[in-house]
Amino acid sequence: MSGKGDNPYDVIVIGTSQGGRFLPIDLAKAGKRVALVERDHLGGVCVNTGCTPTKTMVASARLAYLARRAEQYGVRTGPVSVDMAVVRERKRAMVVGARENYASRLAQHRVDVVEGTARFTGPKTIEVVLRDGGTRALTAPVIVIDTGTRPKPPPLSGAGEVPVFDSTSIMELDALPDHLIVLGGGYIGLEFAQMFRRFGSQVTIVQTRPRLLTREDDDVSDDVAAILLEDGITVVTSAAPERVEETGDGRVRLTLSTADGRQQVEGSHLLAAIGRIPNTEALAPQAAGISVDDKGFIEVDEYLETSVPGVYAMGDVKGGPAFTHLSYDDYRILRTNLLAGQKASTRDRIVPYTVFIDPQFGRVGMSERQARQDNRQVRVAKLPMSAVIRALETGETRGFMKAVIDADSGQILGAAVLGVEGGEIMSIIQVAMLGKLPYTAMADAIFTHPLYAEGLNTLFATLDA
Repeated sequence: MSGKGDNPYDVIVIGTSQGGRFLPIDLAKAGKRVALVERDHLGGVCVNTGCTPTKTMVASARLAYLARRAEQYGVRTGPVSVDMAVVRERKRAMVVGARENYASRLAQHRVDVVEGTARFTGPKTIEVVLRDGGTRALTAPVIVIDTGTRPKPPPLSGAGEVPVFDSTSIMELDALPDHLIVLGGGYIGLEFAQMFRRFGSQVTIVQTRPRLLTREDDDVSDDVAAILLEDGITVVTSAAPERVEETGDGRVRLTLSTADGRQQVEGSHLLAAIGRIPNTEALAPQAAGISVDDKGFIEVDEYLETSVPGVYAMGDVKGGPAFTHLSYDDYRILRTNLLAGQKASTRDRIVPYTVFIDPQFGRVGMSERQARQDNRQVRVAKLPMSAVIRALETGETRGFMKAVIDADSGQILGAAVLGVEGGEIMSIIQVAMLGKLPYTAMADAIFTHPLYAEGLNTLFATLDA
């Protein structure tokens, strides 16, 4: 199949993150001629450097944590150690399996995979610098951009002279860091910090803001910080990194600016987890007239269409919350609109997310802070996990459940669950929100005893106590 001007494609998809993994197959099954351009590995961030590998490693870390707690449950074990090479190989096997499965599905549905780096040469034309040499010109009336994001390098003096790991390279270590310094107190930084602490490393988190997880309510941030401190992690907040340098013995020294003056932290490894930037430079969107914002993210409307008709963007490259499930919803919207001719939209969609620290933090809808800033009259239900029977039985009592309720309608505006399986419990509340159930339906529901979810009865009943 040729992609040149004499035989153009119906659709070109650039990138294979979560949405771009599925859309080409659906289009091909509908009879479209589809080209899929990928410059790196099939599957994008989620499969190769995001969800699949990190959560595989988080599972190993949790087992190490539970093994060290075994005596509390009357189970005797020997000394616990972690073989990072085995952890890494298990992670690699998961990634390769997912990647190969996707490649076979593309071949089965006759999607033309073009391996190389794409750049726009016009509104509906791209040139691909092929991985094995040469270039190839492609054209189509519909183009979908799904190039994702990559870790943001730290704007730190000396960062070019010392090894600085990011969320991708840190997973390739085959030996345990003696002392890992983590720059960033967001979702990614906290997951890696707790993971490596449980593997056996000393860990220090450096956060420029006064709190961790700054998007969340203060009580969530405070409890998460307390949990990490209990796990033996050092948390330094309100500290701006200024410079990093190597010490004489090959370690790294980080200089921080704080309210109390300059401070220094020394460690064996430095991980930068300070955010992500869009993969749009090589794409040259300006050559097609595609608008981007001041950070390089592609601007789209509620139908995911860019400033150029027929050119769409999905997933992280368009900015906003960087969640795999949001990219998957983008795919559903584009599939509906491109194949069924409908007008599915991103408007008013409820976006849940989970931070895979342990215990998990799951959130959906409005936080208490957001609701009050929106001048809503709200009622807040809150329940410590220590009041949940299942949590007591399993010895997993850290955290709490919290729900924000509209005072007039009784509708659930949002929820936060910091607890074991917090993401799963949050999802139950999300379903209630989707069904527009009042909070009383959750208070009066029959949940199986003794599940963590049974705590939802008590949580929502506190509003009428």
